[in-house]
Amino acid sequence: MELREEKVSGQTVYEGVIVNVRLDKARLLDGRITNREVVEHPGGVAVFAMDDEDRVIMVRQFRYPMGEVVLELPAGKLEPGEDPRDSGLRELAEETGLEPRTFLSMGCSYSSPGILAEKIHLYFAKDLVQGPGHPDDGEFLEVIRVPYDQLMDMVARGEIKDGKTLAGILKASLLLRESKG
Repeated sequence: MELREEKVSGQTVYEGVIVNVRLDKARLLDGRITNREVVEHPGGVAVFAMDDEDRVIMVRQFRYPMGEVVLELPAGKLEPGEDPRDSGLRELAEETGLEPRTFLSMGCSYSSPGILAEKIHLYFAKDLVQGPGHPDDGEFLEVIRVPYDQLMDMVARGEIKDGKTLAGILKASLLLRESKG
């Protein structure tokens, strides 16, 4: 059985600075037509960076939609036409001042595929060299280093809530497990 819906028509109903919202008509498998709301996003990156003391570099920042400070992996959105790898290196340097000697792709994650057309590219960084950070204008964050075991305890207790961060931690944990044995 091919699980596929066919786009019949689409109309952009909102054009924003970062996202656009589209209202589509889609044909279901049984032939009926239904509405699909799609939030278009350019995509982004998230970087799991681990130093030589097995600490994971995290950022704390206020996230307006949630109304709270969120602990996350360094991350950001892709610029138009930007290669995801280049974006990951740029975001890591901007937010933390770090430059990795090793930078591995861990695939990607879909944020909320029911409505959001955002693909987050995940990277693992190690062999880090510290330089000056230079966050974007209007970006206020705190960089912290969390021991890996403590971070895993935070995940287990539900203290890490950001989806891209959870996906990045899971993928990195699998890489770390493979490298140990």
